[in-house]
Amino acid sequence: MSTPSLPVAVVTSALLFDMDGTLVDSTAVVERTWRRFARRHGVRAEEILAVSHGRRTEETVARFAPADVDAVAEAQRVIAEEVEDTRGITAIPGAAELLASLPESGWALVTSAGRRLAEARMRAAGLPLPPVLVSADDVAQGKPSPEGYLKAAHRLGRSPESLVVFEDAEAGILAARASGARTVVVGPSRCDAAEGLDHVTDLRDVRVGIDTSTGRLRVSLRAD
Repeated sequence: MSTPSLPVAVVTSALLFDMDGTLVDSTAVVERTWRRFARRHGVRAEEILAVSHGRRTEETVARFAPADVDAVAEAQRVIAEEVEDTRGITAIPGAAELLASLPESGWALVTSAGRRLAEARMRAAGLPLPPVLVSADDVAQGKPSPEGYLKAAHRLGRSPESLVVFEDAEAGILAARASGARTVVVGPSRCDAAEGLDHVTDLRDVRVGIDTSTGRLRVSLRAD
């Protein structure tokens, strides 16, 4: 017998979103890209797909490319393929409505994709870009390092502890938790890092109102 969803109320100064799997469903293109990479280099695609989600392309290539392959050049090839291939990309249910309800200063995007790829995928999904976008190009260390989330908080002029992060993958959840932000898991992830966190099925389970006296956001979660 399933447990009914429970309402959770949170007051926050801004929301931070991961992109792939949180705002954008890019599963089809991600699988096509890494399967091509695997065929080129004689690597098992399933091993790559098991760990690539939420991590920068450069790091995944460096981990799986054979020793005689120029990992930097190969990463650029993979990224170029991803930028050009937007077939099948869609918005996560509820994403467009949620983002439309937020003030521009009330959210930021923190993604393991580079800026060109982030722009291409958000555009393909019909979603807007916020003024604050922290991409793989902006950090020295990708997720699970909290660097991206800390940088976004700084650019917004907010303390990380005052923010709510929406994430779906283990690497991103670890990064969000390490930043000190409250973390909400989007989708089915039940990894160890997600233990004890609020979960929503998708972004239809999130509603946001604005307190006009303080400018803070009132977030309602229909959490699992």
